[in-house]
This record gives sequence, structure tokens and C-alpha cells, in this order.
Amino acid sequence: MTQAQTASEHHDPAPGQRPGEQRAALARLGLIVVGGIAAAYLTGVTSTVLVVVAIIVMIMLHELGHFLTAKWAGMKVTEYFLGFGPRLWSVRKGETEYGVKAIPAGGYVKIIGMSNLEKVDPADEDRAYRQKPYWRRLSVAVAGSTVHFILAFLLLVVLFGVVGVPNYDREFTVGQISRLETGPSPAEEAGFELGDTIFAVDGRRMTWDEVPTYIRARPGKPVVFDVERGGRRLQLTAVPVDLSKVVVKGSEASARPTVPRGFVGIGNPTFPIERAGPIEALGRSATGLGRATVETVKALGTIFSPNGATSYSRQLVDGNAKTDENDPRFLSPVGFVRVASQAADTGWREVLTLLLSINVFVGIFNMIPLLPLDGGHVAIATYERIRSRKGRMYHADVAKAMPIYYVVFLVIVFLGVSSLYLDIVRPIANPFE
Repeated sequence: MTQAQTASEHHDPAPGQRPGEQRAALARLGLIVVGGIAAAYLTGVTSTVLVVVAIIVMIMLHELGHFLTAKWAGMKVTEYFLGFGPRLWSVRKGETEYGVKAIPAGGYVKIIGMSNLEKVDPADEDRAYRQKPYWRRLSVAVAGSTVHFILAFLLLVVLFGVVGVPNYDREFTVGQISRLETGPSPAEEAGFELGDTIFAVDGRRMTWDEVPTYIRARPGKPVVFDVERGGRRLQLTAVPVDLSKVVVKGSEASARPTVPRGFVGIGNPTFPIERAGPIEALGRSATGLGRATVETVKALGTIFSPNGATSYSRQLVDGNAKTDENDPRFLSPVGFVRVASQAADTGWREVLTLLLSINVFVGIFNMIPLLPLDGGHVAIATYERIRSRKGRMYHADVAKAMPIYYVVFLVIVFLGVSSLYLDIVRPIANPFE
């Protein structure tokens, strides 16, 4: 039995820690976790904490993808950590140190020899990342994002097959009835009640997206709604008022339109929930993942476009500018916690949608072909493969790419700091309302 095999069967303290110190560090970590759970329970934010924990788990699964593929390739992995900053606790098993650091804003895996700049013990050089074949390096670099796409697919399967999704193309149920400052709204006068299900408008099947447009174009003209209430069908006729001449109770008079616009007073609709069978859920999940990927790429393109940069700058410097839900925006950890809380308060469907969005975004963003992102390592490995010749492996001089590395790093830091500022002074509206 080799020395390495013997070490892998024991949990040894991290370098510089005595057994007693290691146990004390573990005890402190346990107290922090127990204290956090107790505080979450006492303050009624357990659901929010669970969503945040799910995000942390996703981060560590990302790193686990790198870890496992590196181990499979025979690379030497020296660290696998959650968080950054001072160590709270760590343990060495074999050649790898596992642990937790004080700032749980991410995680990392340390693989030796990621570039030609790193000094590696000659005895370990053949196990360095840079010495492995192209396909091995590629598999390690893309593993993190691959994990995110797998997680996104599984979340979609659960969403479509277990939780269910609203069918926006079918009938909808009235969830809100407005009132005018001067008296009842047309919806109240027509006899609408909360929970009424609308099947047709003026004899036509319409989706909710079509109904407001139809009503706005008909101020003063009767509109007939086919409704189901308590298992029976009835027709309700409402005459839209001109919203440019009235004020809806609870709204600002300045928000009135300047041109004629019909208004009935029904809103906040709910839709029938449908669950797909196992096979259908798999197909819809594949389609949904492709659609989410395309939309995320478009969103990233918008953020980094000239118009997106201008809009983001305006949000930062103009304190009086109104926040538009379509404005490009990154979320800081503060924003993530707030949105996670809003999702948890709304329901499982919204939680799954949030986690899905995070996985797809991180999976794509991480593949941008610039260091220090994983996509940068993919680009370098591919460049080295193109420059290599049979029997002679080419190693790119990463020092030449360091200026780009620093620029990208500074951009990421800027986005992190600026998004934190915006999330504190100008938080985004609840996306689940």
C-alpha cells in the first residue's frame, strides 16, 4: 500500500492546524450553522434561507464538476472550498484539502498547473492541468457550466411534470376588481366577483394578453364576458369607462393616459395549472432549456450593448430616473437574497423558476471566452491544440493575456460593487407580482 493510499483513508487536519485546533474550528462552524438555522426560524425566513442554501449547493455542484473531471483526468487537486477569505474549517483527505471559508459568495477548486505561469513541483508536473491532452483540459473547463445546464434541465422536469405550469392560452380567473375614486368600476357594475373564470369576450376566445388591448380600444362600448361562477355559466356586460377621464382608486391622477382608453377594472388573473406526463415533461424541458438559453444570450447581449451600458450608467448616476423592469441589471448577493425571499413567499413554482434562471445565466456567462472565466480556459486550451504539432505540445504564454485578465476582473468587480449599490438604494420591483 502506497503512502498516498494510506493518507486517503484518514481525515487529517489542514496544514498548520493541530488536531485540537481542527476540532475547535469544526465546533465553531457547527455553532455558526446552528445559530443561522435558529435565527432563520425565529425571524420567519426559513424558506428564504432554504433558497439561498439551494443556490450555495448549486455553486458547490459547479465546483464538484471541475473536481471530478480533474480527478478522472489524473490531475492533482489540492483544494475544494466553499467561500472565500479566512478559513472557518478545513480537513485534508489524501492530497486535497476540503473546507469552508468565511464569505459564502462562491467556491473554488484548485488544480495545479492551470497555466505556464504557475510553478509546480517537478514530481507533480505530469499531473498538472497544462500537461494533459486537449480533451481532458476541455472536459475540466466546461464541467462547471455543464453541471448548471443539467441542473436547469432537471428543474424544468420538476416544474413541468410535478409542480405544473400555468396555461396562458386558456381561460383565466379574475384575481382583482378595481374601484374608481368616484364610485364603482364597470366591472363592479356588471356584477363581477373575485374568482370568476372568463372563457370568452364578445363571443371570442381570448388569452389574457389580448383582453386588455381589446378593452382599451372600446371606451363607452358594451363588452360581453362569458363567465363561469360556482359551476354555472353566465354572461356579464360591462361598459368600459374612458380612463383618461377617471381615476382608479389607489392610483395617481398623474398616471392617467392623455388619450381615450377603455377600462373595466378586472386584473391580476390566475390561470389553470397543467402537469405534463413523464415523457412530455422531458421533451418540454429540452425545448424550455433551449428557449431559456437563447433568451439569456440575448439578455447578455443587451446588457453589454451600447444602449445597455448607457441605461446601466443612467441607473447609477441619475437618482431620479425611474426604474424600468426592462432595464439591464445584475443582482448582487443582497439582491439575490431579496428576490429569493420574494420567490419563497410566492410559491414553489417561482422558486424553481428563479433557480432555473440562475443556472442558465451562470452556465452561459461562465463560458465567455475570457480569463478568469472558465470560457477563457476553453479558449486557451483550444488555441494550444491548434498550435500543437504531433509529438510537441504547445503552451500559450498566459502572461501576454494578463492585461485582458485584469480588465475582465475589474469589470466583474465593478459589476459586483455597482449592483450591490443599486440593490441597496434602488431595489428592483418584485418580479413575481
